[in-house]
Amino acid sequence: MAAAHDRTDAMPADKEYSEGSASHHVNGAGAGAGPGVPAGAGFGIGGHPEQMNPRTRVWDYGGNPLARLDTSDSAKLPAFGGAFQPGLYSPPTRKFGNPAPLGLCGFALTTFVLSLINMRTRGIAAPNIVIASAYGYGGLVQLLAGMWEMAVGNTFGATALSSYGGFWISFAITLTPGGFQIVSSLGGEDTAFFDTFGFYLMGWFIFTTLLLFGTFRSTVAFFSLFFFLDLAFLLLGIGYLQRKDGMPRVPVIKAGGFFGLLAAFMAWYNALAGLLDRSNSFFLIPVAHFPWSEKGREARRASAQSNENNDV
Repeated sequence: MAAAHDRTDAMPADKEYSEGSASHHVNGAGAGAGPGVPAGAGFGIGGHPEQMNPRTRVWDYGGNPLARLDTSDSAKLPAFGGAFQPGLYSPPTRKFGNPAPLGLCGFALTTFVLSLINMRTRGIAAPNIVIASAYGYGGLVQLLAGMWEMAVGNTFGATALSSYGGFWISFAITLTPGGFQIVSSLGGEDTAFFDTFGFYLMGWFIFTTLLLFGTFRSTVAFFSLFFFLDLAFLLLGIGYLQRKDGMPRVPVIKAGGFFGLLAAFMAWYNALAGLLDRSNSFFLIPVAHFPWSEKGREARRASAQSNENNDV
């Protein structure tokens, strides 16, 4: 099974390129197939490769933002948060589905619930209810999605999803009531626990910042996910380390919960962008490539070429 990505931001259809004696036909169809993979070759819309001219190759510029494969003899797809790809990438030839939306959804739901608790929504402050989803959905399922990203050759996606899956599992281990006795061994909810938990959160802030550096040339939607998550970890860490009257600063924790909510919605947004294509939806989700990204520069070149043609 494979994911289809028929994207409207593909290169202009029916544009011919020549490479030696071979003719390269650019077409937005066959979404998700990626560069060098004929449309419909297990990726959705289009015909089978054996039905196509063997001297014709179809390039697709939609797709997955997390893969970082280097194929010097072919075009690559632009960054795409729905596939957890922060830069140009070439999809694998194996017929795997896209594991990124699954991992993003697991992260989003668990982050959503915990962020509401951090914001003291309806007076709820105890995070007990999030432990189950932290073990199962945000933890185990996201960890599996990260391993599948490794299987399809996406190092960035595997690192991010597996790490945050591990984050949720470790978070649940820490807060499991009576299970691992981590809180009680640190004297309960007191100075020692608050300090160590703040160190833990600041460590994840540093890790998320490293991942954020890898999204500067991707899309606005993908960058926003890590930007909001980074601010959430930073504020939560500060809230636990800079206490008032011996307790975490509630306004700072609430601010961290707010940015956590934004990160959760951006994770769902990127997941939806990776799930929807022309085979199952009447619309596609815009992801807004940065002007300095490969896709943005490509759009400017196409616009300049079009203006030159109009002047002629």
